Amino acid sequence: MRSKRIARASRQSTAIAGSLMLAPMVVAMRLPMMATEARTGKMLRGESLTAVTEKTAAMAEGVVAAQISYLNSAMQFWPEVLAGKTPSVLNGVAAQRSVAAALRPASKRVKANFRRLSNDGQGR
Repeated sequence: MRSKRIARASRQSTAIAGSLMLAPMVVAMRLPMMATEARTGKMLRGESLTAVTEKTAAMAEGVVAAQISYLNSAMQFWPEVLAGKTPSVLNGVAAQRSVAAALRPASKRVKANFRRLSNDGQGR
């Protein structure tokens, strides 16, 4: 049981890290578009506005997801104690789940942006 949980957590962490590794490529693809917007004087329109708004939204979603994850772990404290298990709040599992939940929205956004920006360049 424990090894399955560790394997699942490892897969989730690897998937999130893999998606977040695309971030430098997304920045590199966005910079020419943002430079063009800056030259025309139309800041915070188009790609610049998209970049700012989705980062703030992903951050807010991540904070809420982390808090909900910790709340769920806290709600499981006594059932885990009464079942003879070490509570996830005490053994670090709650922290791991919380971090994964916090990073998941940013990971999804980066992956979606990479796909979108990659397709934009090929469609032109």
